[in-house]
Amino acid sequence: MSGHSKWATTKHKKAVIDARRSKMNTKLVKNIEVAARMGGGDPAGNPTLYDAIQKAKKSSVTKDNIERAVQRGSGAEAGGADYQTIMYEGYGPGGVALLVECLTDNKNRAAMEVRTAMTRNGGTLADPGSVSFLFHRKGVVVVPQQQEGRTLAEDDVLEATLEAGADDINDLGESFEVISEATDLLGVRTALQAAGFDYDSAEASFVPDSQVELDAEVAPKVFRLVEALEDLDDVQNVYANFDVSDEVMATVDA
Repeated sequence: MSGHSKWATTKHKKAVIDARRSKMNTKLVKNIEVAARMGGGDPAGNPTLYDAIQKAKKSSVTKDNIERAVQRGSGAEAGGADYQTIMYEGYGPGGVALLVECLTDNKNRAAMEVRTAMTRNGGTLADPGSVSFLFHRKGVVVVPQQQEGRTLAEDDVLEATLEAGADDINDLGESFEVISEATDLLGVRTALQAAGFDYDSAEASFVPDSQVELDAEVAPKVFRLVEALEDLDDVQNVYANFDVSDEVMATVDA
């Protein structure tokens, strides 16, 4: 998943300085609201909420917006929507497998918008189960390499998280991605905190079992499709099984 993550990391940096930041923050607030509804409004007793708040803070979501989302989700404040999680499956250019995770209060709207974005950008929707078997639910924690005046080595992260359940560590360039079983996510995150390491995000994600290597011709087409899907208000996450080499990324960026 390293290529996909490197692309996502680069995309995120660009998104912070343009109009997509507002859309991303809206989705982070929605995550908080749903986490509070599912597990209660106390982050100390709701790890999913704790991590949703942490990720929102890292993206500069205001404290007021975070607190209001918690209140709406927990029922302390009126106005919360009845969001449902829906997963769409499909294929993109080059045979890339896609899982599109939606959080929506209108299933018909979400389905129509996902289908439109797919067909306009060279993708096709697939039957349920025809793509999802290529992915497994995993815990993913992203740890920045620069930590208060020191640069973490991969061995530092591995030593801190191995006994807590870390299965693999990917070097994303400016951060490390710690992969574990989804059930070990809390343990890995807690182990990092105990070691004094900051982290950018900790969440359960769908990680592909294998990747499709993209060349410089197909990669931009896949990027456009994923970005079109991520631009949809109802889409929370897009998981894909592509990998992109540093050489291809350099060509695409140029």
